[in-house]
Amino acid sequence: MNKKKLVFSGVQPTGNLHLGNYLGALKNFVSLQKEMECIYCVVDLHAITVFQDPNHLHNNVLETTASFLATGLDPNKSIIFNQSSVSGHTELAWILNCVSRIGWLNRMTQFKDKAGSDKEKASVGLYIYPNLMAADILLYKATHVPVGADQKQHLELSRDIAQKFNKDFNCKDFFPLPEPLIPKNISRVMSLRDGTKKMSKSEESDYSRINLKDNADEINKKIKKAKSDSDSIPEEKQLLENKPEALNLLTIYSELTNSSLDNVISEMAGKEYSFLKTKLTEVIINELSPVGKEIQKLLKDKSYLKNILKKGTEKANIIAEENLKNIREKIGLI
Repeated sequence: MNKKKLVFSGVQPTGNLHLGNYLGALKNFVSLQKEMECIYCVVDLHAITVFQDPNHLHNNVLETTASFLATGLDPNKSIIFNQSSVSGHTELAWILNCVSRIGWLNRMTQFKDKAGSDKEKASVGLYIYPNLMAADILLYKATHVPVGADQKQHLELSRDIAQKFNKDFNCKDFFPLPEPLIPKNISRVMSLRDGTKKMSKSEESDYSRINLKDNADEINKKIKKAKSDSDSIPEEKQLLENKPEALNLLTIYSELTNSSLDNVISEMAGKEYSFLKTKLTEVIINELSPVGKEIQKLLKDKSYLKNILKKGTEKANIIAEENLKNIREKIGLI
């Protein structure tokens, strides 16, 4: 069994990455590369489960790569590449389609959420993409996967598929069972317009999120317009249970200042939300403005970004091909 710790994670290139992606994933990616071997993938094949304008997709792959680099991912420490450039992902996905069970996929709640009320019109890719996600992870025999709570079900499916493959082909421990890495202190970052919904790049209003490329003026306007509450900030967290937008602003402030939510509430208790918004604007600008400027700078040199992806692809392919050779042998392919 592969005892070495190896992290795999991917980000879809579907438009502007935002504060939620930064706090929920990218900052954690940077921390992990200091502790373990890491593979970070721009998952462009996952993006096309719903139609993407080809030009937009091409540009979004490069922008996601730029965001990786601008937030601190180091291509000399981590493997950074785009999923479609390593054909092993699709080859293993087909093999795992034949291992995975329909009943398992029918339990995936994200398909129901994304397909909406008319699931008959959803693409087959949207239905089976959890199997591709399993292939992404198992292709490299990754041992750990940083996931949010909404992706934990897919990781459990990856573990089920790995176990079934190992049993079906009598190769105990061939695929390690990947463990979730769920940061203990990271809270979900919610929409600035609706505190009951996760901050999302697909939400129609740009005022619902802070994009990594937003400049100081844009950040200031968005936080000023963010929903909060007409009352002053309460002294206890329980009093915020029915005030999701207010709780969201306090939570974001606590994440960016590395303070516990309880400490932030104590610090802000009795003050107006305008005071919190001023402080929050300052910390967001300090944290994200350098990132946004670096993204803009990197996007001016697309050949550099493509070269980063090319070198990452070469490294990823070496691992993928070695593992695929063994997988083909296990199942009897010539």
